[in-house]
Amino acid sequence: MDMVQTEGAGDEGGRGPSTWDHNIDDGIGDKDRAVDSYHRYKEDVQLLKYMGADTYRFSISWSRILPDGTVAGGVNQEGINFYNSFIYELIKNGITPFVTLFHFDLPQALQDKYEGFLSRQIVDDFKAYADICFQNFGDRVKYWTTINEPQIFGPYGYKTRNPNPKPATDPYLSSHNIILAHAAAAKLYKEKYQTTQGGEIGVSPMVQWFEPYGDTLHDKDAAKRAFDFLVGWFMEPLVFGDYPFIMKALIRDGLPEFTEAEKSLVKGSFDFIGVNYYTSRYTLSQQFDKDDNYSTFSQYQYAELKVDRNGKPIGDRTPGSTQMYIYPQGLRDALIYMKKEYNNPKFYVTENGYPEKRNDTIPIKTVLKDNARIKYIKSHLSAISEAMKKGVNVNGYFMWALMDCMEVGSGYTARFGLAYTDYLNNLNRIPKKSAKWLKSFVKR
Repeated sequence: MDMVQTEGAGDEGGRGPSTWDHNIDDGIGDKDRAVDSYHRYKEDVQLLKYMGADTYRFSISWSRILPDGTVAGGVNQEGINFYNSFIYELIKNGITPFVTLFHFDLPQALQDKYEGFLSRQIVDDFKAYADICFQNFGDRVKYWTTINEPQIFGPYGYKTRNPNPKPATDPYLSSHNIILAHAAAAKLYKEKYQTTQGGEIGVSPMVQWFEPYGDTLHDKDAAKRAFDFLVGWFMEPLVFGDYPFIMKALIRDGLPEFTEAEKSLVKGSFDFIGVNYYTSRYTLSQQFDKDDNYSTFSQYQYAELKVDRNGKPIGDRTPGSTQMYIYPQGLRDALIYMKKEYNNPKFYVTENGYPEKRNDTIPIKTVLKDNARIKYIKSHLSAISEAMKKGVNVNGYFMWALMDCMEVGSGYTARFGLAYTDYLNNLNRIPKKSAKWLKSFVKR
């Protein structure tokens, strides 16, 4: 869980503002509250225990540790105390913490100071922040993810950012600095902490699968290009030390080059890869006029992404998202492909989940019967099992999410939780049928 989406208490405990704070309008009367895990984490740990979960993935809020984003600006001991208490509570209840250092919540001070990931300075500041976390929590935290879904914060975040987006260059520059920031933190961990603390470190890209729209070679090539522009953009530097050949060939300007020192820094800078998978797309080979003004990376793909073929969608659309279509075999195929293309890395499926549409007029008893979510989880677990039979090294699976919370892109209008959050009644958490199913599934 992203702590910005659950933690709340944005102006409590010495936390500095993050760029997310002004993006959140929760529709429940208090934008700083989220679902109030800051005050209710012990209750949430008991919810995890009830479900039979043995691991919990959550993120640390950078500005709760370093209010202005930098060590020089002061370390917030109250923030460190909070996460220490939270980690202790998990371990006391037999639950392993799996910690993400950055899940979209950039300290506002760094955005104001140098536009965040558009500046090379972010690499040193992120490394220093990671160092504080390793120092204070690494004796108990054995699983670290540096950055969650770099494609969302980099390419999409900086393509659409205000007030002065430069879509021809910003996505590439921000992504370049994200990769370097990840690698710098991973190198620090491996050299300074790993031997004594005994943990592992990785990164969690967003993964979709792309099926060719037709049987033509053009559409098959388009599917590979689409994967390279979404996943390979980040994976190839981490595995091979440089961007995919097709990106370097097609992007006219804007894609930075790695220096030799940077190539050696990023290559092999992970122990595992986290896979966040929700949906897939068809790809149709697409030609753009050579005189077009190429302002987005999607045009460089020469691929049109489609949700249906001959009028038939790639899978059932989920009720809580217009973007998500259920296609579990895409997870299987993506894992098998990544095993082959990226030297058989160790994987965790770090996100996978099913959104319902929030409707507070429906009786809670009805909403708690989330059979579709159970079916979704089971089908994706089966897909992972099929991939593992093909030799894919998957070591864990995380459902999104523990409870209904603020969702990136849809606020509080979608419900992903295994537990129902009653927004109209004190944010009470009520286990859904899926939570009870998970409990019995884990026991079996």
